[in-house]
Amino acid sequence: MTEPLSDAALDQLFRHARTYNGYVDKPVSQDQLVAIWDLLKMGPTSANQLPARIVWCVSQDAKDKLAATAGGTNPDKIRQAPVTAIIGMDLDFHEQLPWLFPHADAKSWFAGSEPAREASAFRNSSLQGAYFILAALALGLDTGPMSGFDAAAVDAAFFADTPRIRTNFISTLGYGDPATLFDRSPRPDFAVFNRLA
Repeated sequence: MTEPLSDAALDQLFRHARTYNGYVDKPVSQDQLVAIWDLLKMGPTSANQLPARIVWCVSQDAKDKLAATAGGTNPDKIRQAPVTAIIGMDLDFHEQLPWLFPHADAKSWFAGSEPAREASAFRNSSLQGAYFILAALALGLDTGPMSGFDAAAVDAAFFADTPRIRTNFISTLGYGDPATLFDRSPRPDFAVFNRLA
């Protein structure tokens, strides 16, 4: 039986978590990226689908290539961050289900329906993207998830050799610089966006 996390842990994962616009000059190691993966892969998904495919842009060339697909202030954020992760989704994730979910013939649930695969890949890679953010926070890192980019251009630049993988979203990663934060935006009380049925 699990116990509630401490207030300090809840602060780190949720209450004090922010979307960073810039980072201090401190590197993120490959070991840290592996540690993030080793946590996020454990998060629950439907039938252990695990459709997320992540490209970790660590070289300046990769960051420059990704920045060219982004708009607004995002190119500078991408170039300056120690790492930017592309959270992709494999539309043929069902091919992996015989070993990832051996409890049933889950591959057959998706084999004949592209719309079902697209919906499930998007839903579950989004879950895994959220686990990426929580894993990074749990390991003392910060993130800057973003949507301001041309997904087709990212696909062409990073997934051309695997056309069944599509971009979901991207996120910078590093040790956040508090000077780059905006004031905290509103977080409504339960009654505003929730109802009991």
